[in-house]
Amino acid sequence: MNHNFHSLVNVIQETHTTLQQNAIKAINKHLTIRNWLIGFYIVEFEQNGEDRARYGERLLEDLADKINVKGLGARNLKLFKQFHLSYPAIVQTLSAQLQDFGFGNYTNLRSDSNLTLLESPQQMNWAAVDPETLISKLSFSHLTLLLPIKKPAKRYFYESECIKGNWSVSELKRQIITLYYERSGMSINPEKLRLDSNEKAEKLRITDIIKSPFTFEFLGLKAREVVYENELEQALVDNLEAFLIELGHGFCFEAKQKRITIGDEYYFIDLVFYHRILKCHVLVELKTNEVKHEHIGQLKTYINYYKKEIMLEGDNPPVGLLLVTDQNRALVEYAVADSDMPLFVSKYLVELPSKEQIEFFIKREMSQL
Repeated sequence: MNHNFHSLVNVIQETHTTLQQNAIKAINKHLTIRNWLIGFYIVEFEQNGEDRARYGERLLEDLADKINVKGLGARNLKLFKQFHLSYPAIVQTLSAQLQDFGFGNYTNLRSDSNLTLLESPQQMNWAAVDPETLISKLSFSHLTLLLPIKKPAKRYFYESECIKGNWSVSELKRQIITLYYERSGMSINPEKLRLDSNEKAEKLRITDIIKSPFTFEFLGLKAREVVYENELEQALVDNLEAFLIELGHGFCFEAKQKRITIGDEYYFIDLVFYHRILKCHVLVELKTNEVKHEHIGQLKTYINYYKKEIMLEGDNPPVGLLLVTDQNRALVEYAVADSDMPLFVSKYLVELPSKEQIEFFIKREMSQL
């Protein structure tokens, strides 16, 4: 090794990056194995448990209440059960690893028993991604998108393409939605289609694994510890909370990085207030890049979710506040659930801080950071 300062810098950086990535991959692998095992335990109990009849259809709800661990709610327990049933071949990688983890002898785990409802890929005589590769290369968030795919060959196609292309979770979702499997089968030149798709595909970053809701629940982290993209956004959101309350317009703070579930996906709202004068929720979203149509659509989705799921009798429809910073230029937009009612909107704007006030706050904060 060349013992100069430049070489020292390089070797330290490479060591840090390599071991950091290995640590993140290990976390992901352990999370996936945990979820598979939980699914295994549940299926085993449902089929062989002595007192299974006592719980019946309420098993998962009762389990979740008794376990009382964040991330192990009834919805996720159902997901883990489905994961075990959909990927029985993962058992092939578990026995030795579980002993390494200190779990003792798990050689009695088996995928060909009556505990699994689906045959393994080997029994169906079609190619499959090696289970070790599967749990090492794909995050559990990837796998949750594959679970609804019942056709084994189709699922294998997305597994292998996702691994080869190093797709992000959102990219895998986009490819499934746009029928990449079907388009590939109909294409005259599927290899060209694959190359074109991967050239444009959003790649998986190693930090995306840590930012997954499954991961931070597994590690016992709070949402805000992992979801912020940069220090600017975190500082703005932290100070905006105090700024809005200090304005004295009736803002009552409820939550920061409020997690909601829409369909099978998690979303996070930067700030949630309840306005005691307007008697409505105010949802605040901050974006530290240029404004995009999807930002407005995302905020309207949150508003409609609150209107349908959270509003109580006597509440007014929620208000959305979108703040965008782009090259030191601030943009503030309001949105309401009933935006087609001008008088209703006017009533909101009387009580809410003006765009000028919030733009002043953003410019002041950015000048100090």
